[in-house]
Amino acid sequence: MSSLPHVAVLYSRVRVEEKWIFRALERRGVPYTRVHDGRVHLAAHDPGAWQDFDVVLARNLSYARGLSMARMLEAWGLPVVNASRVVEICGDKWATTTALARAGVPQPRALVAFTPQAALEAMEALGFPVVLKPIIGSWGRLVAKLNDRDAAEALLEHKQTLGAFHHQVFYIQEYVPKPGRDIRVFVIGDEPVAAIYRYARHWVTNTARGARGAACPLTPTLGELAVQAARAVGGGALAIDILEHPERGYLVNEVNHSMEFHTTVPLTGVDLPGLLVDYALKVARGQAQPRPRVPWPGPNAA
Repeated sequence: MSSLPHVAVLYSRVRVEEKWIFRALERRGVPYTRVHDGRVHLAAHDPGAWQDFDVVLARNLSYARGLSMARMLEAWGLPVVNASRVVEICGDKWATTTALARAGVPQPRALVAFTPQAALEAMEALGFPVVLKPIIGSWGRLVAKLNDRDAAEALLEHKQTLGAFHHQVFYIQEYVPKPGRDIRVFVIGDEPVAAIYRYARHWVTNTARGARGAACPLTPTLGELAVQAARAVGGGALAIDILEHPERGYLVNEVNHSMEFHTTVPLTGVDLPGLLVDYALKVARGQAQPRPRVPWPGPNAA
């Protein structure tokens, strides 16, 4: 009988990262169960088989699905990596911005508006060009650089007409003239463990949009900034996107709660899946955040 914690790996699709995570668990002899997030249902009154797990390593592709499931699992006292409070902040760009601002983390200037007219006023206050982003979204989708008021008016009209939730809040960020790249730093617990450059001719430097990765030296300055950003959103296993401003230096652009590392591992040689598994085991044992498990009292508890 294994004395190691029993890990549930919650996933949407088995990508390269999930295959590496499964392999890392198997190398360590850790008992684990693969749980597809589209093939389960949860009952608020009874955790059922979930009570057999010691920690959940969440790899959901959907922000809404991952956040809802993490909240339910934590309600049963089951620790989740990453914790729901971290997922909630990182998945919402404005929540991330305010968390970083409270912690004094340098970041691009950003404003939020709720009507096209207010959005135009915010853009002119920042000064064109500006970047318009959906409040919730990933992989560089629905992100637009607006060079002038005419372009802004047209895009804002389109968003207002489309009407979906993503288009009802206007997150407006100053445009940072990057040197053809950005930096992604990986933080696990309180340790910066790896960093890469992401190069692109396009102003969106995201590997999902075709950017090319390269190893980046993980300097003390870069590592300290990444840890500061990770702590600002609640900590965990996070990927911090950092921009290089020509005058203001490093600025934290985003904090990602569900890290992808298929590009990073071959470039850096850092065993990110192994480090992620080790961190999940520490969480299960109460040696790292989130908090240790509180046993489920049962459906008939007073």
